[in-house]
Amino acid sequence: MKITRFEDLDCWKEARILTRYIYEIVKKSNFSKDYRLRDQIVGAGISILNNIAEGFDSQSNNEFIRFLLVSRRSVSEVETCLYIALDQNYISSAEFNKVFAQSERVKRVIDGFLRYLREYKRTKRK
Repeated sequence: MKITRFEDLDCWKEARILTRYIYEIVKKSNFSKDYRLRDQIVGAGISILNNIAEGFDSQSNNEFIRFLLVSRRSVSEVETCLYIALDQNYISSAEFNKVFAQSERVKRVIDGFLRYLREYKRTKRK
């Protein structure tokens, strides 16, 4: 299957699920009142999706790799915010585990795609 739209990328699909989960948890009463943390985690979630889309449209594997790396770092930012939310009792352990597991899934898919793009680059040079 040839991928012609960023919406077809598994990493984008998984990041979209993660962002949906983020929006679910930030609507909770205490979390919603912590504007700094709420905005930080939401922004990081949005950044994951946006960087995948931007990288896809960059028309260059090197640029796409760069954008995917930024996206992966945003996943780590989400994870750090999740720990803070858990420590502040804004979310339950079950909520933390659900969202954190999805964030790890996003990282794995991005990592797999990065491996593919790097290998494609190497074999294309030969």
